Amino acid sequence: MPDAPSVAELFREEPLYWGLRGDPYLWREMAEQLADAPWPASETELTQLLTRLFEELAGIGLDHPTHVHLPRHAHGGMSSGMISSQFWRERAIPLLVERYQAASASV
Repeated sequence: MPDAPSVAELFREEPLYWGLRGDPYLWREMAEQLADAPWPASETELTQLLTRLFEELAGIGLDHPTHVHLPRHAHGGMSSGMISSQFWRERAIPLLVERYQAASASV
């Protein structure tokens, strides 16, 4: 990759659809956390990095069967601050891996 981009580049464009109302805030928090993270050597390395960070920030595993409430991402409204592990497992992380593949292939 030219100019050694950070993993945060993968987060630049936000998804059109979210799981729950806290997911956009977690997306931005993850991007911020990864601002200085070097470009992974493989998809596996990226997936492991994203999984670990999700679990650290959300306090649940990607396989968690329900949602979780993160007060730091509650900004008003009844479901504010709710994080969907299903969204991250089925949509967000696969989207980020897809972007990684496209960026890696263009080098």
